[in-house]
Amino acid sequence: MRASSPGRGFFRAFLLLLAISLWAADSPSSKIEDDSALRRSLKESWLTEAPGKVLAARPSVHTLPGGGRVQVRAEERGSELAVIFARELVTTGGRGSGSFPGWAQGSWVFSRDRRDGSLISIRTFPGRDPYTYVQFRPLAGGKSQMDTVIYDAYLVQSHALPVTIERIMEIPLEEVFRAAGAAFPRRYFDPHPGLYRDLLALAARIREELPSLSFRDDGAIDEQGRYVFINTLSPQDGRGGLNCSGFAKWVVDGILRPLTGTRLPVEALKQPFGKRGSSFTEPYERLRDPFFGLDWTRNLASRANSALLSPVFGQIEEFEVRSAPFGSLIVRDRRGAPAGSRPYPGFLLNAGFGVEGLDALLYTLAIDEPGRIYLASVNNEINSPNPPRMRQHFHIAVLVPYFNEYGVFRVAVFESAEETSFARFKSRYPGHCVNLAGIPVEGAFSP
Repeated sequence: MRASSPGRGFFRAFLLLLAISLWAADSPSSKIEDDSALRRSLKESWLTEAPGKVLAARPSVHTLPGGGRVQVRAEERGSELAVIFARELVTTGGRGSGSFPGWAQGSWVFSRDRRDGSLISIRTFPGRDPYTYVQFRPLAGGKSQMDTVIYDAYLVQSHALPVTIERIMEIPLEEVFRAAGAAFPRRYFDPHPGLYRDLLALAARIREELPSLSFRDDGAIDEQGRYVFINTLSPQDGRGGLNCSGFAKWVVDGILRPLTGTRLPVEALKQPFGKRGSSFTEPYERLRDPFFGLDWTRNLASRANSALLSPVFGQIEEFEVRSAPFGSLIVRDRRGAPAGSRPYPGFLLNAGFGVEGLDALLYTLAIDEPGRIYLASVNNEINSPNPPRMRQHFHIAVLVPYFNEYGVFRVAVFESAEETSFARFKSRYPGHCVNLAGIPVEGAFSP
């Protein structure tokens, strides 16, 4: 399958990420300048005052003792009133930008009921990513509860804290996190950009080589460097090209050749890998080849991990992603507003993970296992090309999750001899699953 170019509907997210990258890198989350004195001084006029008076108040800018600036403003958000303590973004030169977006590191959003002014929730941003935040909600008995959200996934949900929501309004953020103890997963808010230099270099080298490649159905390069057809291994006529599977092999060959001096053989990558299928699927193996993408990516990852690390890491349990640090996702309505949560099933054997949780999964993988790319085998239960309905692994992509030099999370997507948008990749496969096989990256790339 050849991937199409990004649509207009995804430019908003792209522009947001572009804007984020213009600012200086964040401080460690434990070093955020404390603004508790400011919150205490403005509590009566902004956080407990009648909603009508708060909405009528003009935004004000305040300077913290350490020099950081905070804009305090109010916004209507449906039935809620949002009081925002927005930190100023700082440019790469260390100067204030005059921009206070509300998601900059150290910002707070106090959500209140517009009718009676009661406090609904408090959200704070320990990092600079608008899609990662910590939220506090009231809980009976003089307590509060904490949620930690990464790209609409709950890493922590409804964890009880021994401190009231009113107290959280006015104490230092670090004091709140100390009350949470080990329940606050701080590491997910403190990426270390230096750990991703090899991934950035790999992505850059792939981009350099893309103009020399072209797409061709069933195309790959064999161990002798010839363009062949994967099904028959016969040479291609005319200009050679790669399909999604052949392109994934081209990437892995480029990682391994500086070490091994050779390319991988095509036929070996087609062989069954691991326990998959059943007596029901066996009659359809030749007709539909339902596990082709699964076998291909597993074989590639096994060969790569064995060569780069050791043979023990070529075992499926070592390279296949089989767990996620979250079990539920935010559900959004048609306007994009949160409308509850739902369970996320996590890993499904021989299928992987639901694409709806892929952002959060790749984010956490990038933190927990920096320096890895992932071969994604896209699959779903379908009737095509012939009945019956069964799970089919029909497309492969190379996913490169990383944090750039500013600490901004991104995912480069390479598939079918071209680079595509991560947002576009996900939008093509609603309701599908993606099986992930990890490969470590370090050193040169020579396809």
